[in-house]
Amino acid sequence: MKTFSFEKLIAWQKARELAIEIFKITKHFPKDELFGMTSQMRRCSVSIASNLAEGSGRSSMKDKARFTEISFGSALELLNQVILSFDFEYIEEKKYIEIREKITEVTLLIDGLYKSQLLK
Repeated sequence: MKTFSFEKLIAWQKARELAIEIFKITKHFPKDELFGMTSQMRRCSVSIASNLAEGSGRSSMKDKARFTEISFGSALELLNQVILSFDFEYIEEKKYIEIREKITEVTLLIDGLYKSQLLK
């Protein structure tokens, strides 16, 4: 089986793990949030990894960097939603801190990837 370049990126691997975690925690959100916060957080978490994958297939560094920027923006959007989920008492403090740390890790990796793309 062929392994694509994005699958080797630690940023993508961590973003994938984050998306899985978001899907797990949103299963326990109120049912009336299914088409609101639950859907938005899930789409957002998938967007982080998806944009890293799509950008890896671009030929120019400028295009690669643009998709990395979009991925970073999705990570910050997800952070905002996690903060609000904590405020709305959909997640407990321990889980909030854990998810926030994972988002921080992903954003640091994405930032490093972005900077390396600018240097090439």
